[in-house]
Amino acid sequence: MNYPNGKRSLSNIKSKTTNQTFSNRGMTLEEDINQTNQYYLDMDLAIIHKKPTPIQIVKVNYPKRSAAVITEAYFKQASTTDYNGLYRNHYVDFEAKETKNKHSFPLANVHEHQIHHMESIIKHGGICFMIIRFAHHDETYLLEAKELLAFWYEKEADGRKSIPYTQIKQRGHFIPFKYQTRVDYLSIIDQLYF
Repeated sequence: MNYPNGKRSLSNIKSKTTNQTFSNRGMTLEEDINQTNQYYLDMDLAIIHKKPTPIQIVKVNYPKRSAAVITEAYFKQASTTDYNGLYRNHYVDFEAKETKNKHSFPLANVHEHQIHHMESIIKHGGICFMIIRFAHHDETYLLEAKELLAFWYEKEADGRKSIPYTQIKQRGHFIPFKYQTRVDYLSIIDQLYF
């Protein structure tokens, strides 16, 4: 755009000289899920929240009367999964992981206590899954807990260290990026469970 003084705007010059990429969108998977969950809550579609990690505060520094700074704290117990809540009268529980790996999802990103927790959710009739984002491919997938458990127990049997990207594409469910619901996992749940 040209201004009345005949000079070009600095922002126009910058936009023409830099190559912008929107592949990462500047967001992490957690931020995208939190924004999606807020939309679900605002639209009265579901009540799903990120679980707080319980910590034990050991030392607090009081540099001013109005400001306390926690200087030492420990996790009270191992965390289970990242998110839980209710959707259409069903309990929903899931873990979210992002990887920069191009070819596979490392199973080291999942802990044994999380696997046991997911098994319990399935046993009691809850909806349980993992959302995996491959940052390199800019793709997000919902992998049902039963599929994750199959990979986990294959790992136990044959020493597998990761789930191949091709297997997640095949056995998982692609979640396309959307404006308001960046990680619209409810649409996948609707297809799988209702």
